[in-house]
Amino acid sequence: MQQKLIFSGLLLVALSAASQPNYNMQQMSREQLNRGVVAIRNDQQVIVSWRTLTSDAKGQPFNVYRNGEKLNHEPLTKGGTFFIDNNPLPTAATYEVQGGSANGRYTLHSDAPNGYLTIPLQKPADGETPDGRQYRYSANDASVGDVDGDGQYEIILKWDPSNSHDNAHDGYTGPTLFDCYRLDGTLLWRINLGINIRSGAHYTPFIVYDLDGDGKAEMIVRTSDGTIDSKGKVIGDPEADYRHKGPDKIGRILTGKEYITVFNGLTGEAMDTKPYIPERGDPKGWGDNKANRSDRMLAAVGYLDGKKASAIFCRGYYTRSVLAAWDWDGHELKSRWVFDTNNPEWASYAGQGNHNLRVADVDGDGCDEITYGSMAVDHDGRGLYNTGMGHGDAIHLMAFDPKSRELQVWDCHENRRDGSDFRNARTGEVIFQVPSTSDVGRAMAADIDPTNPGVEMWSADSHGIRNIKGEIINIAKDADDPQHHNYLMLGGRWLPMNFGIWWDGDLLREMLDRGRVSKYNWQNHTIEDIVTFPGIVFNNGTKSNPCLAADILGDWREEVIARTPDSSELRIFVSPIPTDYRINCLMEDIPYRLSTATQNVGYNQPSEPGFYLGPDETVNPFLK
Repeated sequence: MQQKLIFSGLLLVALSAASQPNYNMQQMSREQLNRGVVAIRNDQQVIVSWRTLTSDAKGQPFNVYRNGEKLNHEPLTKGGTFFIDNNPLPTAATYEVQGGSANGRYTLHSDAPNGYLTIPLQKPADGETPDGRQYRYSANDASVGDVDGDGQYEIILKWDPSNSHDNAHDGYTGPTLFDCYRLDGTLLWRINLGINIRSGAHYTPFIVYDLDGDGKAEMIVRTSDGTIDSKGKVIGDPEADYRHKGPDKIGRILTGKEYITVFNGLTGEAMDTKPYIPERGDPKGWGDNKANRSDRMLAAVGYLDGKKASAIFCRGYYTRSVLAAWDWDGHELKSRWVFDTNNPEWASYAGQGNHNLRVADVDGDGCDEITYGSMAVDHDGRGLYNTGMGHGDAIHLMAFDPKSRELQVWDCHENRRDGSDFRNARTGEVIFQVPSTSDVGRAMAADIDPTNPGVEMWSADSHGIRNIKGEIINIAKDADDPQHHNYLMLGGRWLPMNFGIWWDGDLLREMLDRGRVSKYNWQNHTIEDIVTFPGIVFNNGTKSNPCLAADILGDWREEVIARTPDSSELRIFVSPIPTDYRINCLMEDIPYRLSTATQNVGYNQPSEPGFYLGPDETVNPFLK
């Protein structure tokens, strides 16, 4: 297969531009995490893991106690924040970690399962659509936020009806529901978006974050007439029914009022509601008359002023695209700015959006920018750059080069022309590009090879794994089989390109796909399985996503939240593998935290930090 590689300028110039994340942490309103202690059974052992925080000193001593008895002989000052109890009690035991400014404890019950935590769920009742079709619910995407200010995350879970639809399909759907659970399984609230918000991957992105700086997270989401908050209060007209009755376009929502609502994270009560920006208007103004283009929604959160977080809610990416930034002061939602490609100044930015987006300070001004597919919008709502390469399904933004904290973007495109591109996140300058006549639907980036500097990249038509210079370091067969369009064939195995995860204790990243963690063997050029998680299924069809994967507990490795097949419980899998590395909790890194908050948006993407994390010599500030 002949390939064409395009370079723009010198790589060293592109990678040495004077832009890197430059947040003023002293003035930013951020969540204050606790020690995050967790204990899990691992066969005949108990694994205890806890967070290192940015407030901890280098080499911070820690001591581990079980029911008040100290387990370590000397203070733990080196290696990871990870301890193995080789002689655990058969009964319940409380493990406590002391050290630094935050102590923490976790009670492990005698019947705790092996390798994971369980969160029992209260599954919603089945329902029936107006045309007499039955539907049932399954646990879908999740997010986390500290809704009560105690330093520990709660889980906000979206319930997806079995008749949820892609925008391209007709049909009624059941309403989307949201629950908030404590880690012990306590249900705090349930919200019902109602019949006038269609269910599916592109309709209901939701943001969970502390927007007013009071130390407690809120949830903000698009609503409509008939949305019901946790206390039974109905937003707007409870009798309104905007669903199209047919004969064609049945179940689609082509007209009607839409709102944006901020809900109290602890109680689930609606606190303020405003008209959604932009309004739908005539669906044909977005590219068709079926709401396929007009109801493509995205959402994000970012520090647009460098101090407090703002929510960004969006509409459209195939044609017209609108991004609307909102501020919440604890009393009222206020519009900060609106970016609209119908504005002649930004007309060339139309049609550049992805099924997802990224937020980070890409130009070093201390404020966040929004990378919206092939374009970017500055923190003040003005266009930053536009490559013109159009729509794609996957995007990755992080520091790819171990010698720099500058951010780059690896993006793929579906126009059967532009393939995949690696570019400067500040300017959009293309560092290298792999054009393609195929629909390149997926792309992945992770440091998986310690013999090759920096983060590696691959896509559905990249012809193999590439380094930051664009060179192929391992030739692979492209996945022209439509059943495997999320993969490359490598050494007789498909190389996943859905999710990355730090799991096994070294600084390389593993791959997470279809309930399995696998690792690239750079010596044999093969893919090897590390663990297959028991008793769970992943979501969203071929996208194969967990409910959430992020560093929400314990040390710096990432946990996997997934549902059982019957959605009776969530399981949180924690790595039982020792690690020698102390790295601050990744959720304290702003780009990583913001990408976790948007993991549920559109086609889910893995969380990624704003610094290089890998085995190469590095300038990253999180290693301790």
